[in-house]
Amino acid sequence: MALNISSLVTIVIFYICVLAIGIWASMKSKQMRKNTKSGQVEISFLANRSIGLLLGMFTMTATWVGGTFVIGIAESVYDPTKGLIWTLIPLQVSISFIIGGLFFAKPMREENYISMMDPFQRKYGKKLTAVIAIVPVLSEIIWIPGLLTALGSTMTVVLDLPFSVCVWISAAVAIIYTVLGGLYSVAYTDVIQILLILISLWLCVLFILTSGIYTNIIETAISNTYQAPWLGRIESIELGKWIDNFLLMSMGNLAVQDFHQRTLSSSSTSTARFICFIAAGLVIIAGIPSVLIGAVAASTDWNSTSYGSPSPYERGEGAMALPIILHQSTPIYIFAFGISGVAAAVMSSADSFLLSATTIFTTNIYQTIRNRKASDKELQWVIRICIIVVGIVGTSLTNLSSGVLVFWILGSDLTYTIMFPQLLCVLFTDVSNGYGATTGFLVAVVLRMLCGEPLIGLPVILHFPQCILEDGVYIQTWPFKTICMLTALVSILLFSYVSLVLFQKGILPERWDVFKVKTQRESPADGVREDNDDKTVSESMLEIKS
Repeated sequence: MALNISSLVTIVIFYICVLAIGIWASMKSKQMRKNTKSGQVEISFLANRSIGLLLGMFTMTATWVGGTFVIGIAESVYDPTKGLIWTLIPLQVSISFIIGGLFFAKPMREENYISMMDPFQRKYGKKLTAVIAIVPVLSEIIWIPGLLTALGSTMTVVLDLPFSVCVWISAAVAIIYTVLGGLYSVAYTDVIQILLILISLWLCVLFILTSGIYTNIIETAISNTYQAPWLGRIESIELGKWIDNFLLMSMGNLAVQDFHQRTLSSSSTSTARFICFIAAGLVIIAGIPSVLIGAVAASTDWNSTSYGSPSPYERGEGAMALPIILHQSTPIYIFAFGISGVAAAVMSSADSFLLSATTIFTTNIYQTIRNRKASDKELQWVIRICIIVVGIVGTSLTNLSSGVLVFWILGSDLTYTIMFPQLLCVLFTDVSNGYGATTGFLVAVVLRMLCGEPLIGLPVILHFPQCILEDGVYIQTWPFKTICMLTALVSILLFSYVSLVLFQKGILPERWDVFKVKTQRESPADGVREDNDDKTVSESMLEIKS
């Protein structure tokens, strides 16, 4: 495809506007820093806890409606081996928000935490928390290449520019405004981005549905016309895998910093909960256009289009179903507008992942290694350098040849199997302690590795029932990820209880109690270790706003 000048100009204008808004927000952030007693961490990561309902619902929605969301849904609906039944991401994210608003937003926001790892730090101490915190940081980094791959693939088709050029320019823009303004820049740019996503994609859908290049999508949903029905189907042997994926995407999102960053930055607990509930509806609305576009792609006779045969799926271009349909079905100016919406989707999530990874690293890893309270000036430079490093590492991973949904699934896998049971125990149980957390962490990691992962070439060692061999690779059909999560959950509770009994009854000498669980039970008001090395978070992190 030749260089599309109108699309290029539209995207350049969009990038300039986003960068300008990010710079304006950074100036607002600097002004607030001068007029408040809050520390650098709270201003950069939580916008001084001043996010209201309107801004909050936009930034919460925009964070999940990323390039992987928009491109990946269309790709999966169009894929004849999957279909809509395997593409329930909008519903899964919506369920996450509702559960988060009902059960997670209140206990996190009322404690004025900075990151989702702060309750771990309060209960288990700094050192163990720093080790566990590596997992959510890795998850955030893993999600970045999925987003940028979606954008790079789209730009390559649309603009006829090299993949790497599109990816690195987009990453650079996101890095710059995130470095300058922190959450302020991320939140205000999210407003523009989510509005552009919603308006552009729904406008494109109106043109696509009136284009006449496809067979009735209601018919092709259940009949084999040009390919398998786009509704898809679940074979009996695949039911366990489907349940696993559904729970992974629904529950795994609750154990990521991106979600908690929005609730923790809210102006009040009630605002945080309402943000979750409203975003649950918005994310469904944002997902419908991609579903319809994927359905149209599955219902198109490609021979009758300028694209020709074979189809995108047969050419190995199924991941680009959305931009191809936009190009075939919409006028050039609508097409350019739609591609800008895709770029907006990528930017709205990429900046959040950069900031979330930096939040956890700075507050829960760096300050532990530093072993003393850092100055605001030092933290400011740590935040800037960390955002840049995370952006470079995440962008570099786009060189891996994987579908856009692969990175999302891998990141969610880590949060679901390892972090979700840990977060449940630290927030909702009194019995959990450092021994249980350590055991649960090790059990989850080892068991998950033994189960294998064909997406990254990890062989299956532990074979659950109905593990089948496909093309020389073993595939688990049982909900093994959920089994890993539940096993970790039981391990945390069991070993926490056993260790507590052993030390409380004097069966094991108190000098062996490295996690001080006996002391912790004797001072339940704060659950904090008394020694300086393992106190909770710094004073600025736990500062209660008047």
